[in-house]
Amino acid sequence: MGRNLFYCLIFTAACWTLNPVVQAQEKAADMPVASTAPTSGPRAEFLEEIAYYEQRYTKLAEAMPAEKYGWRPGEGVRSVGEVYAHIVAANYGVARALGTQPPAGLDMKSVMSLANDKPKLMQALKDSFAHFRGAILALSDADADKPQKMFNRQTTVRGAFMMIDRHWGEHLGQSIAYARINGVVPPWTAEFQQQQPAAKPKL
Repeated sequence: MGRNLFYCLIFTAACWTLNPVVQAQEKAADMPVASTAPTSGPRAEFLEEIAYYEQRYTKLAEAMPAEKYGWRPGEGVRSVGEVYAHIVAANYGVARALGTQPPAGLDMKSVMSLANDKPKLMQALKDSFAHFRGAILALSDADADKPQKMFNRQTTVRGAFMMIDRHWGEHLGQSIAYARINGVVPPWTAEFQQQQPAAKPKL
């Protein structure tokens, strides 16, 4: 990956034979990183949010059967796989807005072509969060109050963090609803339920 939107991103399907996403994934070792992750301050707090949403998205994407990736609740609405592909594209697009360019060789138009390919989309999802984490590490906490345009709105870098957080939350809720409709319990909910003691019979 090289060193150096959301709603406006509309992608056309591209020919998968060129494998641009896979080529970019193979360059993961070149992703921008900082020598030490911060332990306090706005970046440290936001990195916790990144970890939270990465875990939720990847676990839910893994739990959804591959044959359900093409399911959608109605015409003109994103499918299961298209929601995850949208998050992949947004992660790269937002990182670019924050100053970190997409990986060399990544064709953004090809991202949506992964929507029905669970294994490749799962890897692309993980890679996009890793790239985004590198973009945050490349910033400085001193940048927090600097002007920043995000999702066609003028804000600060700190405000952009909150807007990105809301974007992830919106589509995670959408993905949870899709999963529930298709009989899939979110893995973290299933884990919590398994840890609860069995209910005592009523006398």
